[in-house]
Amino acid sequence: MADVAVLIEENDPVLESDFVKEMIRQMRAVDTYGTYDNWTPAKILEPFILTKEMKREIPIIGDPDEVIISRIKAFYNAIAAMIEKECGLMASPVLNITYEGFGRVIIIVGKLVVLDRNLRDVHRFGFQNLSKMKDEVDKVLSIALEIISKHSAAAGM
Repeated sequence: MADVAVLIEENDPVLESDFVKEMIRQMRAVDTYGTYDNWTPAKILEPFILTKEMKREIPIIGDPDEVIISRIKAFYNAIAAMIEKECGLMASPVLNITYEGFGRVIIIVGKLVVLDRNLRDVHRFGFQNLSKMKDEVDKVLSIALEIISKHSAAAGM
């Protein structure tokens, strides 16, 4: 996994996107010892990139550790922050993961559930590259904002 740094170029234009900037904020927020303070954005996001070859090296059955769970929390917190930024309403992520690596994440805006996703094999959480991660987030964000616009009364509660 030492080759991961090569997968995220320092001049990758995706690093300038709002979501990636929010991811960096979220990752630095969970860094209680200040380890990430001098790291580049590419280095901070390295653990989110898992190529097919890297995923093959990870056993199919495994238990997630606290580092992986905090990474997943940072990812969904960043999505919630992007929803708040776009619609101006508070978005709250709720994450429940068992010790076996299965669970569910929901994001709630007011009384409205705008994201409901089952999680499995979270010890293998990651994306092939930064662009795929951003594409996934853009898709989730557009769906959530569409739900909010259709049901604005419930979202505004």
